[in-house]
Formats: sequence, structure tokens, C-alpha cells
Amino acid sequence: MMNAADSERYSRQILFAGIGQSGQEALGRAHAAIVGCGALGSFHAAALARAGVGSIAILDRDYVEPSNLQRQWLFEESDAAAALPKAVAAERRIAAINSGVRVRGTVTDLTASNVADLLGDADLILDGTDNFETRYLINDFAVSRAKPWIYGAAVGSYGVTMPVVPGRTACFRCIYPNSPSGIQPTCETAGVLNAIVAAVAALQVADALKILSGHADLVSAKITTIDVWEGGIRQIDLPPPDPECPCCGRRGFPYLEESASPPVRMCGRNAVQIHERQRPIDLLELKARLEPLGEVRVSEFALRFVIAPYELTVFPDGRAIIKGVGDTGLARSLYARYVG
Repeated sequence: MMNAADSERYSRQILFAGIGQSGQEALGRAHAAIVGCGALGSFHAAALARAGVGSIAILDRDYVEPSNLQRQWLFEESDAAAALPKAVAAERRIAAINSGVRVRGTVTDLTASNVADLLGDADLILDGTDNFETRYLINDFAVSRAKPWIYGAAVGSYGVTMPVVPGRTACFRCIYPNSPSGIQPTCETAGVLNAIVAAVAALQVADALKILSGHADLVSAKITTIDVWEGGIRQIDLPPPDPECPCCGRRGFPYLEESASPPVRMCGRNAVQIHERQRPIDLLELKARLEPLGEVRVSEFALRFVIAPYELTVFPDGRAIIKGVGDTGLARSLYARYVG
């Protein structure tokens, strides 16, 4: 039950007939997980916290940079100057936005080995990622556990979103059986407007609020595309679940099989993520080893090592983001040379 302060805080949302008192109370009991806290995910986190969703998990592998500030809604110049992990900066900001919300930011790369621990308690998953492999992992997990999730993507002035409600709608692999081939536009090559990420994220949040307030039946089984520059919003009905879909039809979940994470080229960045090491790293020990070779900064969250033209950000779990390189083989070599 809500107290008087909560009733006042969420009064305008309670007055909305679609949510009302019972829907607001359901939001307060709900647990949402946000995978990726960049342009889309930072909007998700702020909007859900302001709406009174009781528990929010924020998962992100990256750190705040100055180029993020144009479109990533939770972060400030001080976060970029300190190179704070996005999950840490987001947790702190959400706690200041709504102290009544339980928020947990986790600096991690979502993998088959940790997905159950990180997403197992979620009532709903919001996609703020930047690559198809992670979306396939989310889809396999969500379908296997009958959890709804909401896909979203944006680049340039164009964006797309669609809900996946297992048992009711087509799943992600019904629509995208394989990752796109060939060179795809990214924020780095095509740029991105903050208006399109806000539009896509707002539609994702609207579906999330329907589901978490007890109105999943109102979620439209449609793919929505938007172009905020050329103009136009288009909706296409999703097909029914494909009985031959390898995921929701045949119940195969290969992305949940544990394996070493391959190097990943990061969207919108001249950077590669390495996460092949399965043991933790002592960042202070690594700092002492690297200081004679270049500029080193270390915090409790990460170590940043600059040796021109490259920049390595190493996390305590052994993961690293290597900036200034697009070739995964070279990234592996740099990791082996400087981290071990």
C-alpha cells in the first residue's frame, strides 16, 4: 500500500485511467532490468524511476565519455571527467531522482554465465544494447523464462522498437533469424540525434509501464519505426509466433550455452571489448606494472592506461575495452601484451 507521500508524488499518474491506484501499486512492486545504459537505457532508467517502478537493475559494461553527453540522459560532465562506469553513475543519479526506488547498477558484460543471476528476478527486460549477439542472449533467456522484453535501436535519425511477449507475440529470432550481414551504420559512422533515442526509449517505456502495471494485454504486437528528421512513424503488425522458429518454436536456446566471450567491436566506437579472461585482476598491481610504460589512472571501478595511440580500460573482472583499434586480432594482442 502507498503512503500519503507516494500518493501525492504519483498523483498525476494515478489520475490517468490506464494506471490508477491499483496500477501504481503494481508498479511499486515491480522489478525491471535494463541491459545497456547508454542513450536508450539511461532514458529507461530515469523514466521508470520517476514513474515509481519499485526495483530497477541497470547492467552496463562501459564508462562515461564526453561524447555520450549529447544523448545519454543521466550523465554529467563530472561523470565523464572521472570516467565513471555508466552503471555506477546511473545508480547514483537514480538514487537522487527517487530515493524510494531500489536501484542496483552492475558493471558487467551480460553473458550466458551470468544472465540468470542478473535477469532472473526481473518482471521485464528493457533493451538498451548496441549489438545483436546480446539481444539474442536476452531473447533466449526471456523466452525460456516466459519474461517479456522490449527491443529498441536507434542510429542517425531513425529508430525501431518492438515488444516480445513470450507465448503471445513473435520473438526476436522470428523476426531477425540472423544478424545483419555487411557493413551496418553506427553512431560513429552515421551520427545520432538525441531526439530519436528519446522517441524510441519513450515508446519502450510506455510498453514497460503497460506490462508492469498489469495491462500487458494492451501492448500492441507491432514493429514501430520512426524517422524524426525525414518524418514519419510507421507500424507493422508482427506475425504470429513461428512454429519453426529455433527459439520460441523449437525451444532451442544456444545463446544460453556457456562459452568464452569473443572480442566484440563496440557500436559507435573505434574500440574492441575483450572478455576472455575468467579470473579477476588486481588493479593496483596492474597499475604498478604499467606506470613505467604510459599514463595510468585507477579507481575502485576500473584502470585506464594510455599508450598512444591506444587506450585500455581494464575492469576488475578481467574485461577490457581497448580504444583506438577496430581489429579484434590487434586488440587481443594489446590485451596480452599489457594485461596478460
